[in-house]
Order: sequence, then C-alpha cells, then structure tokens
Amino acid sequence: MYAPTKNLPIVTPETRAHETFTDPAAAVLRLQELYDEACQFLGRHFLAAISGDAPTSRYRAFYPEIRFTTTSFAGVDSRLSFGHVAGPGIYSTTITRPDLFAAYLRQQMGLLIENHGVGVQIGPSTTPIPVHFAMAGDGTVTVPHEGTMDFTLRDVFDVPDLATTNDDIVNGFGFTYPDGAAPLAPFTAQRIDYSLARLSHYTATSPAHFQNHVLFTNYQFYIEEFEAYARSVLADPDSGYESFVGPGNQEITDPEAPMPTPAKLPQMPSYHLKKADGGGITLVNIGVGPSNAKTATDHIAVLRPHAWIMVGHCAGLRNSQRLGDFVLAHAYLREDKVLDDDLPVWVPVPALAEIQIALEQAVAQVTELEGFDLKRIMRTGTVASLDNRNWELRDQSGPVQRLSQSRAVALDMESATIAANGFRFRVPYGTLLCVSDKPLHGELKLPGMASDFYRTQVARHLFIGIRAMESLNGMPLDRIHSRKLRSFEETAFL
Repeated sequence: MYAPTKNLPIVTPETRAHETFTDPAAAVLRLQELYDEACQFLGRHFLAAISGDAPTSRYRAFYPEIRFTTTSFAGVDSRLSFGHVAGPGIYSTTITRPDLFAAYLRQQMGLLIENHGVGVQIGPSTTPIPVHFAMAGDGTVTVPHEGTMDFTLRDVFDVPDLATTNDDIVNGFGFTYPDGAAPLAPFTAQRIDYSLARLSHYTATSPAHFQNHVLFTNYQFYIEEFEAYARSVLADPDSGYESFVGPGNQEITDPEAPMPTPAKLPQMPSYHLKKADGGGITLVNIGVGPSNAKTATDHIAVLRPHAWIMVGHCAGLRNSQRLGDFVLAHAYLREDKVLDDDLPVWVPVPALAEIQIALEQAVAQVTELEGFDLKRIMRTGTVASLDNRNWELRDQSGPVQRLSQSRAVALDMESATIAANGFRFRVPYGTLLCVSDKPLHGELKLPGMASDFYRTQVARHLFIGIRAMESLNGMPLDRIHSRKLRSFEETAFL
C-alpha cells in the first residue's frame, strides 16, 4: 500500500506567457497547442501513477483561456446580437476541446476582433483540468473510481468539482472569474467538459457527430423514418450530406450499407445526418417527460447549435382538431416544473419569427396548402407541457380550466421545457407537434389507432422538420439568433 499522499508538492507544465493574436485561426492553433500540452502532461503522469510507481508529487495542468481587454465605449452595429462586449473591461473564458470547437472559436473571436479592433490574448488560465476530462480523448484509458487505486486520486490530480461547475453565466447570476474578469462565453470549460461526457453517455454517440440543427422527438418511429430519409439523400451526390451516424458511433456513407443496432439502446438514442461544415441535422429521441427534455438540452446547449426544434406528438385540446393535424406553438404554458429554479414561470418564452416562418413555410411546402387553406390541418397557439402523463385520470376541473384560460390548443410533456431551455441557453427554438389523441373528446391513443396514425403521418411530420432545418441552414447566423434571447449584459460569444 502507498503511504498517504496529502500535501504533496505541486508540479505543473512549464509556464507559457499570454500572446496577443489578431488572426483568429492562429489563435485557435495556440489554444490547441496549450490544451494538448496540458492533457499530455496529465496523461503521462496519470499512467505513471497507476503503473505502480508511488506518486511523489501532485500534478496539475490548466485549461487555456481567451482574454480580451477594451477601454472603449465605442458602439457597434445595433442589429448584432453577439460578437461584441457591452463596454470597457476585462473579459475571459476558459477553453476545452479546441479541436471540437475550432470553427466556433474562429468565428466568435473573429467577430470580436473585427467589431472592436482589438486582439485577443491566448495563454494558460488558472483553472485546473480535471484528470477525468483530460483523459477523455484517450479511448484506451479510463480513470477508475475513487477507492479502486492504491492512492487517493484527488490528492494527486484535480477531479471534477461541482462547486465550480454550474450555469451561473447563462442564468444571469453575476458570474465573474476569480481575477474579476467578466465572462466572454456562456459556459466555462469545466461545464462544457461535464456535458460532453454526459452526451456520450446518454446518446451513445460522440459529441463530434452532433450537427448544428437538432430535432427532438418523443417516439422511435421518427428514428426509422429519419434513417430512411438519410439513406435517400446519401444516394444523391448533390445533397451535400456525407454520412449517417447512429448509436455506438456507427457511421455509414453508402446508402445500402447496414446500420448495426446496439444490443442495448442508450437512454436518448441520437442519429446524425452529417455535412462537412456541421450544417447537417441531428435527431434525438428524448423519450417521454420533461426531465429527459431538460437533460438533453442542458448538455446539447454547450455545442452551441444554431437551432433546435421539437417534432413530437401531442394531445389536441380543441374539438375542431383531427388526428394528424399539426400544431405550431406560438406560446407555452409551463407546468413541467423542471426549470422553475433556473427560469421562473413568470419569464415569458417568446416565439422566434425566423423559426416560426421556417416551420410554417415547410408545412405549406410539404402539404401543398397555403394561406387560409393551411388552417385546415395546422393550428397556431399555446402548447401546454405537464409533468403528469396521466393527468386525464385526475379531477379535470382544475387543469381543464387553466388550459382553457391559457387558450391552449395542445398538450404534451416536453415542448415547453425544450423552448424554455432554448431561451435560457440562447439557442433558437421552435415546436411543431402532431395531434395523436384528443383526451378531452374521448379519442384516446390506443394501439390500433396508433399504428394506423403513425403509418400515415410520421414520415410527413419528420420531413417538415427536416425541410425547416434545411431552410434555416441557408440563413446567415446573425439572422437566426434573435436579439430577443439576449439579456442586459450578455457574453460576446454566442
């Protein structure tokens, strides 16, 4: 047995001075260099520690950081929702996985440099990298749980610290870094690393496969139709799509190739129809319930998607609705309860014009209906999300009265959560639901009815979501990201 390892001397990589960059591509290369050096340092000493050599030091390496300083109150284009800071000061953000976020970092730093005429400083931060996250890129090594080694892991290496892993920046809780710098980005490096690990666990696919446009559904039937669509566009060399990825990181480029299905699907199976620039589409089956919806969006948000849209099933609340009709959410009645501590229910969650227009136009294109005729099969209005799947079995007088007062036209368990978390995380959001039952009018979702309904409606509904995302992909990023999502003092990075 090793002797106790407390109070060991701390060994760190050689200190690197901060350097100013006006070329965002060069800045990203320096971030990658610093990050690789830190992870290799931790990896080398971790392997030595578990190989049998008694640790004689505590090993610590640091995330790289971006720092930005401006002394000017000079105004910027008032139409911009991101890419600038509010006023003079020192701003910074810690960075992880610059390989994964290279395009995002080049874009965000480029806008900052362009809009303020000041370079960014790149160097090591004072935030240690937990050894678990440093080793995450090495598929051959897993950091054991505490107590399974002959030394106390946290005495020798830094480990994830939930005391500093939080959403204080996006929740507007007045976050500053220890040196007083204001946040430059909506998430810290350790918060991102935490979510990257969770994404791999819940979806069984690498975060690197996620695309900029994310569809959420609550039924596996949509996955089957998505795979069929993916195979059809992979057969078209002009589609721009290059591959299709499923759980277990199974990737195909040949439309006729088999897609192996894991023996055990993850909690939230995810499938990715990829383009080279990340402009493809990811479909996540979040299953049923607001807890799953919050979990998925909590972690996908760190990837900074350009939009996410819910395309699931709902209960129609109006007698005039028919099974198979569509509901385009313009507002949300939030009774899901899972976000009340992060985003109080009194906070309005507005509809975003760019997403709404893309969805309505997609419905019109796919159904070949427009104008007043479109109202035959699509209704706009309030969508209510509850946390009780069997709410119909309780005394309906209370819920029904609230639903009527809110002018709700549909009810589900996930849409309000996804929209509210989109609002909270500054990710453009939308909801297009399909009526699968009408519990207030005696039309319950039963097996026989369901199979017939799914057979005729799922493919069309999914294709509308895909068409909307493809439309958004052709729109400049500064048009999609509405200023409605920005608070009084926002981070410069999207």
